[in-house]
Amino acid sequence: MTVTQPDVSVIIGAYEAMPYLVECLASVEAQTMDATRIEVIAVDDGSTDGTGEYLEEFAARAPMQVTVIRQENSGGPSGPRNVGLGKASGRYVFFLDADDRLGAEALERMVAMADRNGTDVVLGRVEGINRNPPKSMWGRTLDRTDVWSSNIKFTLSAQKLFRRALLDRHGMRFDESLWTGEDALFTMEAYLRADGVSVLADYTCYYLVGREDGKHVTKSGGYALRFDSARALMDLIARMCPPGPKRDVLMVRPFTVTLLPQFGPKFLKDSKEVRRHKFELAAPLMAAYWNEDVARRVKVEQRLRLHLVARQQPELLLEVLKFAKAKKQPTALLEKKGRRLYLAYPYFRDAKAGVPDSVYLAEPREARAFPGYREGGIDTFMRRALGKARRLLRSTGRTATA
Repeated sequence: MTVTQPDVSVIIGAYEAMPYLVECLASVEAQTMDATRIEVIAVDDGSTDGTGEYLEEFAARAPMQVTVIRQENSGGPSGPRNVGLGKASGRYVFFLDADDRLGAEALERMVAMADRNGTDVVLGRVEGINRNPPKSMWGRTLDRTDVWSSNIKFTLSAQKLFRRALLDRHGMRFDESLWTGEDALFTMEAYLRADGVSVLADYTCYYLVGREDGKHVTKSGGYALRFDSARALMDLIARMCPPGPKRDVLMVRPFTVTLLPQFGPKFLKDSKEVRRHKFELAAPLMAAYWNEDVARRVKVEQRLRLHLVARQQPELLLEVLKFAKAKKQPTALLEKKGRRLYLAYPYFRDAKAGVPDSVYLAEPREARAFPGYREGGIDTFMRRALGKARRLLRSTGRTATA
């Protein structure tokens, strides 16, 4: 008898997942996609709370093919996901966390979108239940996009539909040496290697559930692990993208999402030793990847903090953080007849501190919120002047030829 290849392999890595696993599996069973088109590969990562037993009960009654693998605890989500990926036979794979659940039409809609557009990755809209997932990428459905033309770089969790042929072709697996951020590395690589990415924004495909016991995996791990995660993602981007605007666009993500929180409010509570260590860990990353083109792509307050980290000035950073903690607002200073707007955070034009004015200069997307700002003045004037000069040169060249 010929066994039909399933459309999608749902890979579930589960550790101490009860009682959340009950609703997770119920959401798989409730899929509108025909059960013969789905296979489930569930890996119990050494649970002691009945997770493994419940997975086996589900496998015995589920309408779709279910494989349960029970193993000793691996210490993180990468191992179980890799085990599941090695067993997958579907055209696509979807990584479902055992705490979370799917929308009823999720798999049917995502597979249809990938098939219709020939794309290798599909992002289905995510909503949070007691959690706050990223939101900026769900503005509209996109049949085909890429990591530079959209905000998908700000959602690097693994809960997406991936074409298995893409993963196999490049031997892609989760990095088991990372204890946090392993999914960001995997997903960014998939974005960069994909022949197109689709965004399904008009239907909630995934419900990200915040555990009441606070044991969600993304909350675990010390600060040093965050620097490991940032380093790994920055190095991946650097390997896959040559220096230039495309690399700079992607570098915004690890700088603002992974690195910057280490120099936010929690830094005020850190001991002197931890502060020193954080600056020490950040130094090679700032030296390698922080530059003016990355800096201008982030907001002024973020830019100032990262500038002070790059300059190894923790005492100045503390004052900036105290300013923010006091909920103070910077004075908006308009110059050049409203065409330049500076946000006067601490040390603005302080000769002793020596922070360049450019650090405080708001880019148009941030400056537009302030009354009196006139967008495009200087840049527009320069573009027009250059255009006039080029036309004059072309005209002169034609006259000389004649």
